[in-house]
Order: sequence, then structure tokens, then C-alpha cells
Amino acid sequence: MDAKAISKAKLPSRHVTVGPARAPHRSYLYAMGLSAAEIAQPLVGVASCWNEAAPCNISLMRQAQVVKKGVAAANGTPREFCTITVTDGIAMGHQGMKSSLVSREVIADSVELTMRGHCYDALVGLAGCDKSLPGMMMAMVRLNVPSIFIYGGSILPGSYRGRQITVQDVFEAVGQHSVGTISDAELLEIEQAACPSAGSCGAQFTANTMATVAEAIGLALPYSCGAPAPYEMRDRFNFASGEKVMELIAKNIRPRDIVTRKALENAATVVSATGGSTNAALHLPAIAHEAGIKFDLFDVAAIFEKTPYIADLKPGGRYVAKDMFEAGGIPLLMKTLLDHGYLHGDCMTVTGRTLAENMEHVAWNESQDVVRPANRPITKTGGVVGLKGNLAPEGAIVKVAGMSELKFSGPARCFDSEEECFEAVTQRNYREGEVLVIRYEGPRGGPGMREMLSTTAALYGQGMGGKVALITDGRFSGATRGFCIGHVGPEAAVGGPIGLIQDGDAISIDAVKGTIEVALSDAELAARAKSWKARKTDYQSGAIWKYAQAVGPARDGAVTHPGAAEETHCYADI
Repeated sequence: MDAKAISKAKLPSRHVTVGPARAPHRSYLYAMGLSAAEIAQPLVGVASCWNEAAPCNISLMRQAQVVKKGVAAANGTPREFCTITVTDGIAMGHQGMKSSLVSREVIADSVELTMRGHCYDALVGLAGCDKSLPGMMMAMVRLNVPSIFIYGGSILPGSYRGRQITVQDVFEAVGQHSVGTISDAELLEIEQAACPSAGSCGAQFTANTMATVAEAIGLALPYSCGAPAPYEMRDRFNFASGEKVMELIAKNIRPRDIVTRKALENAATVVSATGGSTNAALHLPAIAHEAGIKFDLFDVAAIFEKTPYIADLKPGGRYVAKDMFEAGGIPLLMKTLLDHGYLHGDCMTVTGRTLAENMEHVAWNESQDVVRPANRPITKTGGVVGLKGNLAPEGAIVKVAGMSELKFSGPARCFDSEEECFEAVTQRNYREGEVLVIRYEGPRGGPGMREMLSTTAALYGQGMGGKVALITDGRFSGATRGFCIGHVGPEAAVGGPIGLIQDGDAISIDAVKGTIEVALSDAELAARAKSWKARKTDYQSGAIWKYAQAVGPARDGAVTHPGAAEETHCYADI
């Protein structure tokens, strides 16, 4: 790709590189070693979520260097910058988790501000941990400059006494340890073995779910999101992404040409087909919002309802991301879904070709059992189900992949924070058959909509995963398994029904019919609502307070600004 053929007349970087008035701006670029020829080329932001917080992100800076080589080889000028991440595995189970979902907005906002402030013409974004993936994709769609997404890759599975393990096993081992099933020494052995390399959590938790989404929605190159972080072949995808973004500039192919209603439906399809994280039902509406497309929890759930579950991935199944990549990768999954009518093949992708054109030469691999053919699924309905009822008028979500029982009824046991419930679980101060309710953990009430993996994993480790249910207006980790319902809306903090129920109220959940009900009349709920009072959180200043003032309901993605539907100009067109 010859960048000299690309006119800067309509590119953002003309505002900082073209004409006599921009001599001061160019002087800064010369100070960093750029030549006049490089300054005249398109400027490509290479954004990564690199940090030393966790293995998810530790390889991203190295991978970004290869991206930059690809950009330069195609006669573009790469400009690297970093943004934050909050790593859920470390933030889990304490107040730090309140920062997690907030970080998604900060990532999107900070990438937007960096791109705007320096007038970059295109974006290649690298992300590793959970919220950094949707955050980076949200920024791409918001800015609408030619963009390519790169996933840093999954971690390799650990090995413990002859079996594959992931960080999920460590969380569940905490529950086993609490009831004396394993010793201190065994717990130490598990924690030291579970995470043997760089990369994001290895099963179909939130990071790998959203990585699968990135390919299906068309923002990442085929196969690029499946290769584990330690595999040297990742450099091929990184270099190719750097080259390809220059082609997107020349052809003026932008994220909103790619992220359409059909593409969002494709994304929801692969989530359900892989038994992916319930967090996708939060992130897909947020990405849609950046494109000005209404695509809420119920739209996502409608796709889930008609999609077969075909990928036998942990936490509900047997395999991890590395196994699926070696079986044929995300394109293998997408190929069988496309062939059997579950994907829209006419969607544009960052290759410059449609999804169907990308799949033309993908051959089915008969010698693997990680992914089933879509006409011979593990189960006929998807691995994730949307729920609605008088306990959740704005919806809720549950992952059913790997579950045998899809109905549960029992008396409520109410907790007004995750800590209260975790303490009860740790002390075994609960009963089989109860529905544990964790409330005031929603986007506004938390604030920050925490994940509850520490609690759910402890329950599972105690052998109670199928013997109790848990519902919350907060979230669950992609590693959560068992009868766990999240995103219950309206949340307790705004007076939703979940904040009105009391210990002993009978709750019924039916993941077949898609219902979640409390045995209370409308009159009784209305009477309780009259005596309900809003609560103040402990966060009355700072970033988490600021988030709580702006955030909307989980149904719409817990977003914090009006989105593309209300914009009067788009950055790409300045």
C-alpha cells in the first residue's frame, strides 16, 4: 500500500501536519526522530492496554512493536500510546472490583481523547483483560476512523496432577479449602500451577468471549483472536494488522461500515454458540450504542434463544481457547454457523471482504471434538439465556452451558452486598434450596456492577453449585458456573423489585421459558416500594462516584454518554 497515494485532504492529521501554521506541531514530531516523509504520511495510533498488573496484558507492548512495523511497511507512521486496564482476576472479591466496569468507560474515553488530541488517522488497538476488549472496540466505533482490533491472546492451561486447570480452578479451590476438602499445601500447589504463561484467562470467560466477538463482528483479522499469547505466530497477525489498517484508510472502510445490526447479531450468535460470558450481554449493547444502533439485552437474548450451543469450552465444557485454536480457530466455529444459517454472511469485515468471503476456504475439521457441527449441537438452544419477569422487568441473564437442571425455586435469602453473602458462604451460613440474593451491586448502586466469582466459586467448591441459586443486580464472571442470574434490572439502587424482596419470599427461575418471578402481587410490591428509601454509597467522590452519576441501566449496556444517535459530528470527519 503506497501511502503517498492517500491524500490528507480529509484525514484528521492534516490539522497537525499540513501547512505553514502547523510548523510548531511538526517541530514536536521532528524532535521524536520523524522525517518529513513520515510526517507527510497518515498517522496511525497504536493503542495498547499494556501493564504489569496481570499476565493478560504483559505481552501487549511487545506485540505493539510488531504492529508498528506492519504500519511502517505499508507507508504509514505509527504512534504508540497506552491506556489503563483493571484486571478482574486480581480485582475480584473485594472493593477493587468496583473499578472493573468503570475501566471500560475510561479505556474508551482515554483512547478517544488521545486520538482526538493528536489527530491520528487510524487506530490499531491491542487489548488483553476483560473490559479492555469492549472498551477498545467502543473507542473504535465512537471515533469511526479505520480501525483493527487485536487480542493479545489467551494464556496456556496449567497442569495439576495430570489434568488441565485454569484460574477458575483456583477460585473453586478456595471453596474446597474452606470445607476441608483440600489442604493448605494442595491449595498452594494449585495456585502455583494454574497460570503458566502470559495471556488472558484461558477458558471461554469474558476475555475469550469478547475476542470471539471481535472476529465475528468483523473488527479483527480471521484467526488472530485465537492464537495464544505465547505463540510466536501472533507476530504474523500483528504485522498483518498494521499493514491492513493502511488499506482500510485507502478504501475508507470504517468501523460503522462493519459494526451493523447484522454484525451485532453475528456477535451475539458466537457468544451463545460457545457458552460465553454473560458479560457479553452488557458489552454488545454498549458497542452498538457507539454506532447509534439500539441493541439491548432483549435483542441479545433473542439471538441466544435460537442459537445452538456447539463449542465444548470451559467453564461448562472440557476445553480451553488453545484447544479451539488448534482445532481450527474461531473461523471453524463461524464456518459451521454460517453454513447452517445462523450468521449473516454479507457483513463487511476489516479484511475488506465480507464474512462469507472470509469463510470460503475454511474447511471443516472432522478429527476434532472441540466444536460440533451446528446441525449436531451439544444442546439445541444457546449456552446463555435471557430472563424476564416481575423480579426483573428490565431483564436478567444466566449462563446455562453445562447445566442439567434449568429450573429452580426456593425461598429468598437477601444480602445487601457481596461481602455479606461471601461471609455467609464461607461460614456455611446458608441452606440448600435457598435463592441467595445479592443486591445494591448494580451499575449505580455498587457503584460499578461488581462480578461475584469469589462467591459463586466458593459455592461450587463446597459442592453446592446446583443446590442453591444466586441472583444479583451485579454481574458474574465468565468463569462462573451454577444457577447464577445477573444483570437483574431495574437494580435495587433505583427501587427495582430486587431491592423490595425479603427473606423467605418464594422465587422461581425457569431458564427454559425465560422467566424469573417472585411470588408477590403487584399490590404487595407497590406497598413495599412506598417504604423503600434510596441509599447512599460509600463513594461520594472520585472516578467511581462520577461513573455512578452518569451510568444508565444494564439493559442498555451500562453506558455513560448519549452515543452516536445524539452526536452532531464524528471525529473521523473533522
